[in-house]
Amino acid sequence: MLLRRALVLIVFTLATVSWYFTPARASSSTLDTRPRIVAFGDSLTAGLGVSAEESYPAQLQRRLDVLGYTYRVINAGVSGDTTAGGLRRVSWILTNKPDLVILELGANDGLRGLSVDQTQHNLREIIQRLRGAGVGIVLAGMKLPPNYGQDYTMRFEAMYRTVAREQQVPFIPFFLEGVGGSSSLNQADGIHPTGEGYKVVVENLLKTLIPILNEKPQKLSFLLNRVE
Repeated sequence: MLLRRALVLIVFTLATVSWYFTPARASSSTLDTRPRIVAFGDSLTAGLGVSAEESYPAQLQRRLDVLGYTYRVINAGVSGDTTAGGLRRVSWILTNKPDLVILELGANDGLRGLSVDQTQHNLREIIQRLRGAGVGIVLAGMKLPPNYGQDYTMRFEAMYRTVAREQQVPFIPFFLEGVGGSSSLNQADGIHPTGEGYKVVVENLLKTLIPILNEKPQKLSFLLNRVE
């Protein structure tokens, strides 16, 4: 019963556009010369329902600082965003002069039942435009609740792996690994993590990011992590 109620709330919450993101929040500073990591996504990136300090980009920044990595993390999350919306935002993302982008988009496409083929096309276009500007990309995959039907959910999940393989980008199979479905790590809506949940998200991200950041910065855009 609790799972069913959570799934209903997932659809309502993620499909609702809440313009939590503002340009000032993700604008780049001319005084900050650190290489930039841009967190490009929807409400899961924006940090809907938690304080700015608890969002995953803010927590990632603190973890990188502690670990001695001199990167600036920029939060470019827009609640309710789809891959189509993300594609329209690529030009703006590039104004932040990112060295690396963590791409977390598609959940809202899936929850609205949008075409998997179109979502895949949008993700591919986003990656190609970023790469064309010399930006490194890490793609984060998502999963859907089973009540969307086996065929759709399987095609949706496989889509991310296909894009990662085709575009040869580092790939995180499930952005919410270890968090999704956990009542203690999610807010009351059952989908958006709490601050503690985002800690888990960040630790998972670091497993992919650290090997990338250990490379020389100029190699970021050429890093390949082939998906078998």
